[in-house]
Amino acid sequence: MTRRWPTLEPLAPVHRFRRSSGGVRFHQYTRWAIYFFAVMEVGLILLWVVGMGPGVDPLPAALLLVVGGAHAAVNLMLSRDGLNHYLGHGPRPDRLFALFAVLTLLGLLVGAGLLRTGALPTNSAPAMVWFPMFFAGPALLVRPVAVGSAWSAAAVGTAVLAASAGGVGAGTLFQLLLTAVFCASFFGFTYRTSAWSLRVVDELEASRETRARLAVAEERLRFGRDMHDVLGRNLSVIALKSELAAQLARRGADAAVDQMIEVERIARESQREMRAVLRGYRDADLFAELAGARGVLEAAGTECRIEPADPRRMPELSDAVGAALGWVVREGTTNVLRHAEAARCVIAVRGRRDGTVELEVGNDGVTVRPEGGGDRGSGLRGLRERLAPLGGTLEAGPNGTGDGWRLVARVPAGAVPAEEPPEGPATSGGPGTRGVRGRHDDGDVHGEPEQRSEA
Repeated sequence: MTRRWPTLEPLAPVHRFRRSSGGVRFHQYTRWAIYFFAVMEVGLILLWVVGMGPGVDPLPAALLLVVGGAHAAVNLMLSRDGLNHYLGHGPRPDRLFALFAVLTLLGLLVGAGLLRTGALPTNSAPAMVWFPMFFAGPALLVRPVAVGSAWSAAAVGTAVLAASAGGVGAGTLFQLLLTAVFCASFFGFTYRTSAWSLRVVDELEASRETRARLAVAEERLRFGRDMHDVLGRNLSVIALKSELAAQLARRGADAAVDQMIEVERIARESQREMRAVLRGYRDADLFAELAGARGVLEAAGTECRIEPADPRRMPELSDAVGAALGWVVREGTTNVLRHAEAARCVIAVRGRRDGTVELEVGNDGVTVRPEGGGDRGSGLRGLRERLAPLGGTLEAGPNGTGDGWRLVARVPAGAVPAEEPPEGPATSGGPGTRGVRGRHDDGDVHGEPEQRSEA
């Protein structure tokens, strides 16, 4: 037995990110941009300690690194939980907020004490504004603006006191105050607007989903109205005439046969109308499918190109051929989304000199086959069955360069399907049971009735 080791794909997260929708990508980008601020805080503290020079006592430097690292770690956790709370996905992290405030004040007090004792050089005082600067952003996510601003103002005041403890002049104190206020306001504004943008994207995604559900519900209602308009009156007439024929049959009147013949005629007419309604729902339009394929693929992160881009330059097609090729586009798009990791997809419609039209759906992804190999799905088989009555063919396999997959359909441009047999009595023996059996109408309106030969 051969042991199969998992394949390492370092770029798999990148591919998943590119295949995700625009809203998901915006969420991930914004979240990681906010989380990066906590990582940036660690980098700034390291730069602060390294910039003190070689003559600084290592104990105060280590103390600052411990307090600053804890502050950055809580900053990361509070940013995550505060963002979830702002978006309505979790409770308010009050404990983390209190811990973050305590660590902010502790860092400022430790810095003030080290400045007063001379353990830190005076030129390191401007770095004290980093604690209130990184505090303001998560604070405005967790608490209302007034509370967050109050905490930020208290942190800024502590930073000023810490700077004054180091013997800094009045001009430098004023500059530190302006810097602290500006940085805290900038970070608070950045966090708040980023979270607000995520909330707007969530509302847009929710409204899009609601609109799609309403469209489906409206389509169901329209389908129900069409079926009621087509079958409602005819079924009522069939019921009345059947009741009349039963009464005439009890009396032995020959008119009962005429009534049942009329019932058969109305039933066949209803069947034709119902097929026409269902055919209108089932047919696929080529141009609509091309536009839909581009929108779906680009939403999934796959670049889609239609050739030719101008619909007026496409070859002339019969309605049946356009509908059949529309199903090819739909199935090919589904295969790209579900079975390939494609970055680009090209859908080309070409007219050939022999009077046929060729539709090719090609992508540069790696097709994922079912276990055991082979094509176990019914999609390609169904496409071949749709193209066969039009004299068309279907090919699926790797492209010529071996770095992608393609689906090619060829069909005569003006092909029309074989006409359905005329409606009428199935046999010449009258409207008896033989006529019904000859049609073999079992209520399946999705396919053509089966024709049985008489011996």
